Amino acid sequence: MHSYCKSIVALTLAALCVMGSPNAAAQAAGLEGKVFIADAGPKGKPADEKGDVITFAGGTFHSSMCDQWGFNKGIVAAVQRGDATQFETETRSDSDGRLVWRGVVTGSVIEGTFVHYRKPAWYRPDPEPLEHWFKGVAKP
Repeated sequence: MHSYCKSIVALTLAALCVMGSPNAAAQAAGLEGKVFIADAGPKGKPADEKGDVITFAGGTFHSSMCDQWGFNKGIVAAVQRGDATQFETETRSDSDGRLVWRGVVTGSVIEGTFVHYRKPAWYRPDPEPLEHWFKGVAKP
């Protein structure tokens, strides 16, 4: 496991143990109620999705761009580290698989990655995970 992943998992677990719930973790880390406008694209390539509205509300994460593929909201686990908040969540779609999001909010900027674990199909029985990046700013 990549060292960044190990540290985010360890921080997330520690926060959940101390605070008791993902909702408490997200609220304590200062994400609750924040809204960002972001662009995203495949790893190493330019943005192919622009203007995604990313919302943190009620201890959940929501990406408006993912609605078209049936992805739900994900419960947020977050940890404050200095002036940055690291977060992690997973969103699921019955038809399209799942997205694992990892990101950092520093001031008015959000950035990170999400990995798309596509749902297997007869024509793609063991699909490769697809990594994407995202970056945006707080909604004015």
